[in-house]
Amino acid sequence: MWLSDRRAFLLGALALSGCGFTPAYAPGGAGAALRGQVRADDPGDSLGFAFVGALEERLGRPQTVRYALSYDISTSERGAASIVGVGETRIALLGSVDYSLTDTATGETVTSASLRNVTNYSTTANQLATQRAREDATERLMRILADQVATRLLAAMAE
Repeated sequence: MWLSDRRAFLLGALALSGCGFTPAYAPGGAGAALRGQVRADDPGDSLGFAFVGALEERLGRPQTVRYALSYDISTSERGAASIVGVGETRIALLGSVDYSLTDTATGETVTSASLRNVTNYSTTANQLATQRAREDATERLMRILADQVATRLLAAMAE
């Protein structure tokens, strides 16, 4: 049984290599083309700081700047659950990022898009706990948006 599973895996790997599939972070892959070469705009607030930090975890800190990434982040909150007499007990934190990647040598826009995602947090009678839950949800949202942007940038470079 185990041998047949291994054969199926090897046949699948051969099929992928035949179609031109290359891993993004393989030598010469799209990940290598962006690693340490994307400089995001300086963050102007805590949202931007969290976003840029998460993006640099994925793409590396800029060493040789070949691409400039401009971005605009916006967030909003909406009640997701409530209890009669208590009020909102769960809040949805909605976020969006509009970004544009520009080649610094030519000034041409390589790719741009608008992405959205959502996280949630619970409220309690304790204001400190609610504030900490909101901060954690914001950090998670910025990480999710940064991961989405990095994935889109890798896909754009692979084209």
